Amino acid sequence: MTSFTERTKASLREALLDAAADLLPDRGHAALRMADVAARAGVSRQTVYNEFGNKAALTQAVALRTTSEFLDGIRQRFADAGDLLDGIHFAVVYTIEHARENRLVAAALGTEAAEDLLPLLTSRGEPILTAAADLAAEQYLELEPALSPEAAALLAETVVRLSLSHLVLPTHSAVEAADAVLAVLAPAVDRFVRTTDSSTTE
Repeated sequence: MTSFTERTKASLREALLDAAADLLPDRGHAALRMADVAARAGVSRQTVYNEFGNKAALTQAVALRTTSEFLDGIRQRFADAGDLLDGIHFAVVYTIEHARENRLVAAALGTEAAEDLLPLLTSRGEPILTAAADLAAEQYLELEPALSPEAAALLAETVVRLSLSHLVLPTHSAVEAADAVLAVLAPAVDRFVRTTDSSTTE
């Protein structure tokens, strides 16, 4: 059973993450002040430092929590899919639509104030990319057991990278972007499945 102290600590952490998530879209990482996060959450500045250590760690924690929420949504889309290609399409549409609707992600992608958050999705986004790709690979294997783990991992990382490119440079609707991703991935999925099937029958 979770102790009262542990529940209190978890509640405090969530309050601090909520405060930072509210402030980051308007200020970005550079202009975010730990004192403002503390004031928004109703605690001392030292409390914020005690919990996260520094501003970079706080910003990363906000990004990871936002990613976790997206991953839960992606997991549900795969659960609703009838097959792998449907699952990929549902997941890409969900990722793009909700990233554009999410205030923090939308700010990172489209405002000057928060443009310094963009590397969390791109050049410094390895933890986020890895988490999304790992989850996708697991779902791919559940929906298409004929895939090898290596093939599933490669396909998943490719889908995640393509989805990020559509987020960073949005030239299509979410559905159109998902259609484009499938146009590229469907032949690859078929090839990997046929390769695995042929190797098991030899």
